[in-house]
Amino acid sequence: MEQIHLVGVSKSFGDDLILDHLDLTIIEDEFLTLLGPSGCGKTTTLRIIGGFTQPDEGKVYFHGKDITDLPAHLREVNTVFQQYSLFPHLNVEDNVAFGLTLKQVPKKEIKTRVDDILGLLNLSGFQKRTIDQLSGGQQQRVAIARALVNEPEVLLLDEPLAALDAKLRKGMQIELKRIQRETGVTFIFVTHDQEEALTMSDRIVVMNQGHIQQIGRPIDIYNEPVNRFVADFIGESNIVEGVMEAGDKVTFSGHTFTCLDEAFPAGERVDVVIRPEDVELVPVEKGMLQGQVLTSLFKGVHYEMQLQVGNEVYLAQSTRTAPVGSMVGIYIDPENIQNMHKTPRAEVHS
Repeated sequence: MEQIHLVGVSKSFGDDLILDHLDLTIIEDEFLTLLGPSGCGKTTTLRIIGGFTQPDEGKVYFHGKDITDLPAHLREVNTVFQQYSLFPHLNVEDNVAFGLTLKQVPKKEIKTRVDDILGLLNLSGFQKRTIDQLSGGQQQRVAIARALVNEPEVLLLDEPLAALDAKLRKGMQIELKRIQRETGVTFIFVTHDQEEALTMSDRIVVMNQGHIQQIGRPIDIYNEPVNRFVADFIGESNIVEGVMEAGDKVTFSGHTFTCLDEAFPAGERVDVVIRPEDVELVPVEKGMLQGQVLTSLFKGVHYEMQLQVGNEVYLAQSTRTAPVGSMVGIYIDPENIQNMHKTPRAEVHS
């Protein structure tokens, strides 16, 4: 069910156009991630949804009701910022209870709700601890608990994992998704980290220069990018120039491959995307292409290699390797060849 709808939203700061007539629909109870590089407009979009920033143009609807001019504190939305903004003079229990206390919720109910939400976030027994007694990950959980205890319909998260170390971030990615499932609250998450987006999201909104480039499930965004920007931004990609042939054929790197795309006219120049894990190493004589190994790095689970193929350098990830300087064959399965129009589309809607 549609919960939030942004229609024609634009926002500038001075001469800088941050959002350019953006349209976005958010579904109830989903984990939606706004993903893109710095300056793409994702945080501004989040702040407009939360009521912290007013759009120059356009409307914001919540369950069909226009809330464009509704103050932030009257919206059914709570926010967790990158800086958690916890009160250092209050303990965990009082931090989490702060919003309920302001609303003059009965003390017995406050106690029950605070204990329940701390249990959900694996913080039972931390009620009397001070903020400086907590790790970074625990502080983040307290900030999320403080937001969720008010029972919002929507939780906005503005890069909340940015201050955590890599191992803790991975653990919190799993925890955030679990919390979202168990509470049924709509999560709108802002990040520039592709791994975070792919790990947690039901849908990803890829943004660049104030426009939506693509909206879709993580697997679709990764496997079927709509343009060069998305392919290059989401994960690592080999992007080479190709020419479509008749039927299901495409020529690139001096070889004609069978592919699964038949919607392109013969002779059209395209960008061809091949993910590094789909570059399969085979004996030279069995390869569709032949390449020289330029580098080979052991990454723990796989080797990462650079392969010189004519004028192109391919990135390959494989459990097999070959000596630097040697020649290898390359096989690419038809289903792993993704062709894209060379002219990028500025905005793509789901």
